[in-house]
Amino acid sequence: MKKRSQYDFSGPVGEDPTGPSMRQRRVNEEVRRVLAGVFTRTEFRDPELHDAQVTVTEVRTSPDFRHATVFVSRLGRSDIEAILPALKRVAPFLRTALSRALRLRIVPELHFQPDTSLDHAMEIETLIRSPAVQRDLKDEPLEQED
Repeated sequence: MKKRSQYDFSGPVGEDPTGPSMRQRRVNEEVRRVLAGVFTRTEFRDPELHDAQVTVTEVRTSPDFRHATVFVSRLGRSDIEAILPALKRVAPFLRTALSRALRLRIVPELHFQPDTSLDHAMEIETLIRSPAVQRDLKDEPLEQED
């Protein structure tokens, strides 16, 4: 294993501090596209997923392409936590669908996480539009540096 300095705060060992490679980005997008298509076209036998409209917002694969974290949300609803166990149950079926649609040497194992970025953006939007913040923005003129 790679030895790191005690002052190296670049992130977990094995993770590239510059971000994902171009190949990782392409694989991430293709996995996202295929999974989104499977969720729109497939009727699942699982009763929890039967009428669930799942949106795949982002996919992040590990550098060795063995694991993929799939960020999902529900269209118009915020109860994604309730269907995460059902998604875990159908993960082998989804992995098989990926292997049929993509030409990859290794098809990643799927791990599902709720996508909270939209909730976070809505919270920030609410804070920005609050009367206290609006008052502070109007009262203080911007200082210009010379």
